[in-house]
This record gives sequence, structure tokens and C-alpha cells, in this order.
Amino acid sequence: RAQGCCWHPRHRGCAGPVLLALTRGRGGRTWRLADTCAACAAATSNTAVVPDTLLGPHAADRTSAPAPASTSPSAFHEQLRVREMLTYLATALPQFASPAARLLALQCALRADSRGHVRLPAGLLRGMRLHGRRELWEELAHAGWLELPDPRPAHLTVRLLDPAVLDQAPGRSARHRAAHWAMHSTPLTLPSAAPSALQLTALVLAVHTCAQARHSADLEILARLCGHSCHQTEALLDRLVAARTLTAWHHHRETDEVIWHLPWPQPTATPRAPARPRPGRLR
Repeated sequence: RAQGCCWHPRHRGCAGPVLLALTRGRGGRTWRLADTCAACAAATSNTAVVPDTLLGPHAADRTSAPAPASTSPSAFHEQLRVREMLTYLATALPQFASPAARLLALQCALRADSRGHVRLPAGLLRGMRLHGRRELWEELAHAGWLELPDPRPAHLTVRLLDPAVLDQAPGRSARHRAAHWAMHSTPLTLPSAAPSALQLTALVLAVHTCAQARHSADLEILARLCGHSCHQTEALLDRLVAARTLTAWHHHRETDEVIWHLPWPQPTATPRAPARPRPGRLR
């Protein structure tokens, strides 16, 4: 990444890292890549920062990325893939796209093959509480992101229209694991009956959660990935505290940073060994 000064008034004259940002214009018909800082990218509408890829030449040397809270060896890669896909969807989908449509688009994008075709079993959609929600498909079709599928077959098949999902890497098996992780994003998993807005907010927090005790992200980034305003995101964070998914959160207005705290893991109860029968007294 190059270094340079930033035009944003809050960062005027700074020498921070310059990021590569992708801006969508004219309803998705034009796209523009530009070098800018994180504050400038957050202040520009229809803009998302292009994340570093795991397939780059220096991927093996990357040590600055935080490790996820999970101890699974592949959890970090799955977490990172979901985070990259949420960043992509924040620009590819309209800002007014509903949380349920974003969760559905996430599963479609991660499960698509090289031709953009996705086969979703009815059981998967029922588990997400999205089965029979034709309005979500119409919402994504109206945005020009996919073709409206036929909802009658048991296995719903849909074709994505965005060419950006055709050249994904790594392979489908790795992306399927990431899609499964997105549905069970430990340690911020919510019941499937929870509202889609809460589920999406918890997922966005999960992809920014690391193994350290301090979990934080920029409020503008959280709001953009959720498709909400900053005030809506703060209200949803309060609801996650009320649901005991978070213990607390705080917004540092000077830096626009949100810090959240997770509940302490409950110790696993050790099953007691059955009492041994005492030997009877010999007569």
C-alpha cells in the first residue's frame, strides 16, 4: 500500500496508509478504483475498501491480521472469506437492500460455481428462516444481481448476474465451509429465529472479532456492511446486549471506533463419576 496525504478534513495532512477503494456509479454500470484512506472511503457513498486477498504473493508472510476467536485451524480463512464477501456485497448491492436479502446474497455468492449457478436445498433455506420468502429474490433481481428463480422445485437453482462472483478463489469446498461458518459464526451465533437485522449485525461483528480480549471496528464500516445508518447500528448493538450476545459496547466518538465485549465462556461441567458400591460385610 502506498503512503500519502489524505483530503478528508478529519485526516488532513496525515501520512497514514492509503487503501484501494472501489466505487459504484450509475446503478452499477460504472466502477472506479482509487487510492484513498479509510476515512475517505467511509465518507464516500457506494464505496468499499478492496480487501487483501489470501492468494496474493505475500499471503504466506501476512502476520498482522488478527486471529479469530475460534481455535479451529481453518476458522481464520473462513472468517476472512466471509468478511471479504460482506465487503463486496456492501458495494454490489443497493444501500437499501434488506438484511435478509444480504444474508441470502452472501450464501449465494459463497456457494456459486464458475458459471454463477447456485443450488440451494430447501432445508438450507428453512434453517435460515428464508424459505418461501419470494420478496427477497425479487429484491435481489430488481437490483440486477441475479435472475429471478423458480421457487417450486425442492432444490432452488438460481443464476447470479454479477461477473465478480465468477472468478472467485479458492475452490468451492473452501467457500462452502465459509458459507457454513457464516451461519454459525462462533462466538456470536444467534438462534435462527432471531430477526435478520440482528443476525447480520452479529455476523459483521463476528468477522471483526479476534482472539484478543479487545474487539473493535470503525462504526462507519460496521454500518456499511450491515446496510444500516450509524444510529440503526447502535440500536442493534443495544439489542445484542439485551439478548446477552454481547456484555457491553462503547463508541469512541473521537476516533469513531466501536469496542464490544463478549460474555466469558462458561466452564464446562465435569460429569461426576458414578459412586462405587461399597463392599458388603462378610458374614
